[in-house]
Amino acid sequence: MATTMELGSATAGFRAMFLMLTPNESSFERMEDVPPYVQQATPFFVGLVLLELLVSMLKTEATVTSIADGLTSVSAGMVSRLPLLLMRGCELTAYVFVWERFRLVELPWDSAWTWWFTFMGVDFGYYWLHRMAHEVSILWAAHQVHHSSEYYNLTTALRQSLTQQFTSWMFYLPLALVAPPTIFAVHIQLNLLYQFWIHTELIKDLGPLEWIFNTPKHHRVHHGRNIYCIDKNYGGILIIWDRLFGTFALETDKVVYGLVVPIKTFEILRIQCRYYMYLFRRSNRYKTISDKLSTFLKGPSWSPGKPRMGDHKRTPKVTGEEVPHQSSWSLPLQLYVVVHFLLVLRTYHDLFENKTMLSELTVLGTTVYILLSLTSMGYIIDQRPTAAVMEMFRCVVMVMMHRYSYMKPLLPSLAVPTEAFVSLSLLYWALQCGSQLISFQKKVD
Repeated sequence: MATTMELGSATAGFRAMFLMLTPNESSFERMEDVPPYVQQATPFFVGLVLLELLVSMLKTEATVTSIADGLTSVSAGMVSRLPLLLMRGCELTAYVFVWERFRLVELPWDSAWTWWFTFMGVDFGYYWLHRMAHEVSILWAAHQVHHSSEYYNLTTALRQSLTQQFTSWMFYLPLALVAPPTIFAVHIQLNLLYQFWIHTELIKDLGPLEWIFNTPKHHRVHHGRNIYCIDKNYGGILIIWDRLFGTFALETDKVVYGLVVPIKTFEILRIQCRYYMYLFRRSNRYKTISDKLSTFLKGPSWSPGKPRMGDHKRTPKVTGEEVPHQSSWSLPLQLYVVVHFLLVLRTYHDLFENKTMLSELTVLGTTVYILLSLTSMGYIIDQRPTAAVMEMFRCVVMVMMHRYSYMKPLLPSLAVPTEAFVSLSLLYWALQCGSQLISFQKKVD
């Protein structure tokens, strides 16, 4: 019996992705007993990403992601979780607040009926959260991050917004009037985890399941910029909400992924913030208060004189022959960025593992270093003129962090090679900056 329980606990993260947890094993009375299913699933994320990559390389008709796009997607996922270093998730915090002060009924936490009711409630709330994130421009400014990749694979699922969590909480508050926070804490994780594996082109059709569940086939449509794909298939786990509310579309023509206007950058903070800046610039062009507010509160395609959701007839048509945006960086530079990304990922993992034992200043400093690193790597991938200066500065910070043991090697046995690699990186970018300075002086002279 003990062996069976241990095995069940070890595989809980994997089973959670496919909604294979029973109410009996995932209902809890106290909040501290709710497992971190998302954290438990992390090794399985990595395994499935690698498996998908291997299968895609073997299948000639499958699309293999680019290193640049994959790193950008994972970077976005890392950035989206950084606020959790300073506070509990907004959705759970708001939910507990409403439950403790305004609940109307207290459904029993150990009832299977409560578990299934909360499952339906969370998925229904997610449908409307997701739909409003496409139909209200200020909410789309956050959600567009997830749609910015022109590929569709498991790394795309990790491309999440830093700011969406600050508004998503309001869509779950009605449920807080009756359902215990512990059951909500389980289902908000299950809903998120389920949506990981549906981001793939390898699974074509799931037969009768397509009528009830959101599947890769349905979600591919949601990520398309074809006219028939726009504003369709918002469901999280269930597709029945789309069928009920008229937002369902079948996959027909070849889906072309990404935003209607591709962003053509791999710089993570620019991807996160670009649409907010666009909205402010756009609102400044209008003279009336009504039009200025409508810029933020109506659909992304809205303009004065148009319906709330704008006019999709003006959306650029796709042919199916579009090629995703690529970077022209060299293979040695790709290897360099991948190794440094792994080092940053190790620092990121250690930060979350040890955050309760670190001072606030250390947490803040390490967070700034992670943001600096991911931004600098985006500059390198985009081949920005200032990439050498930024990366040299980052390498100086990295040397200092390594010197004071705030940065660890990938493996203990690699401590000396890591130190040498970091030092050589600093030397290389210092020489690059020197070369650029000499070239600039020659132009001036």
